[in-house]
Amino acid sequence: MPNRDLAGTSLRTIATRADVPVALISYHFVSKLELYRSIFRLRVPTIVGQRQIGLEIARMESDLDRRLELVVRALIVPMLGLRNSGHFGAILAREITEPANVERGIFTEMFDPVARMILTALHECLPDWTKAEVHYAYSTMLGSMMFFMADTGRIARLSDGAADPDRNEEASQHLVAILVAGLRHRAR
Repeated sequence: MPNRDLAGTSLRTIATRADVPVALISYHFVSKLELYRSIFRLRVPTIVGQRQIGLEIARMESDLDRRLELVVRALIVPMLGLRNSGHFGAILAREITEPANVERGIFTEMFDPVARMILTALHECLPDWTKAEVHYAYSTMLGSMMFFMADTGRIARLSDGAADPDRNEEASQHLVAILVAGLRHRAR
């Protein structure tokens, strides 16, 4: 099977698939890495904006239990909506799990600021939790979300179609409910 990560894909292959001359890509993006980063620069602001709006709505909720659900929704829903919007969801899921992502700095630059906002909001909802507990919870939620983002049909196959992450609203509803239940009822 061919290597389909960033390092394993040539600029020529990208140009061929896009039906444009390699020189055109080189002229506009200078390098393959800059082309790759531009994909994120184009799409990430929408996700971040949706998360920020979700967090603003959550902060208006005085009931911490209800606020917790809104914070989890702010984290999960914008991402799962990407499953049916081309390949960006899969690219994003691959980027977060690829060791070279640290060197590229895409998550540090584009996602860490809103991640810190979500972590703060989680800690406000769970004031008796330690910083470590909040961070473990956040990472667990990210892992669940990324599994849904990267799923290539396994969930639908194993469930005989009863569960399908391509049904965004349904998948979001179930994932948020399970994650919130885990946060609410976690034995410490």
